Amino acid sequence: MTSATNPSTSTDETTLTEHTQLPEAESKLIKHFQKYTQSFVLTDSIGQVLRKRHSDRQYFTGQHCPIYWRSDPPERDAVTPSWFYVPNVPPIFNGHIRQFYMLWQESIAPLIVLEFVTGDGTAERDKTPRKGKFWIYEQVLNSAFYGIYEVDKASIEVYELIHGQYQPMSANERSHYSITPLGVELGIWQGEYQNMELPWLRWWDEQGNLLLTGEERAERLTAQLRSLGIEPEA
Repeated sequence: MTSATNPSTSTDETTLTEHTQLPEAESKLIKHFQKYTQSFVLTDSIGQVLRKRHSDRQYFTGQHCPIYWRSDPPERDAVTPSWFYVPNVPPIFNGHIRQFYMLWQESIAPLIVLEFVTGDGTAERDKTPRKGKFWIYEQVLNSAFYGIYEVDKASIEVYELIHGQYQPMSANERSHYSITPLGVELGIWQGEYQNMELPWLRWWDEQGNLLLTGEERAERLTAQLRSLGIEPEA
């Protein structure tokens, strides 16, 4: 008769005290789930601004999408921002949804690049030539704005490219950073998104009004209709 093994007698016992220690399906440690949801809220809420700015819909927002910046060999020269926006390029490339952006082929730099940091931020501030993210965004991509959002600290620093070098920007009276070419501000918002009450990196207009996601706009409209005694259809 075969007896069942008692798990408590295993010689290889491991105590996982925090969910961040659990491996993903690909055997990688969980980085930070919020950073993916964070990308969605940025893309969703700035959509109306970008569609108004680009009536022809020629723009691309990348979420954890590789940017290849040299053609030979391309696989060695790629960087993957958490979020970025490129003006005046088609969102569909050669009939396919973009899985990467080839700077060497299209020659239009992202206007703004954002990194969501879940570690100590060393990689995002690395100025090592040809390797460091900071150096690549500044010297190769020449992105006009670069933001480093430290998720765990709920803090952000933003740089603007001036005479070929990134200079740290100062926040305004609302603790926001003005992204003038887009007519928006970037800052930290404490609130609920996707059923999670957390600090989020969000957009505001130049008057300080929060740019809403599609769901938030729908909820506001529903509340307005109900205040008028109108029950929205389900």
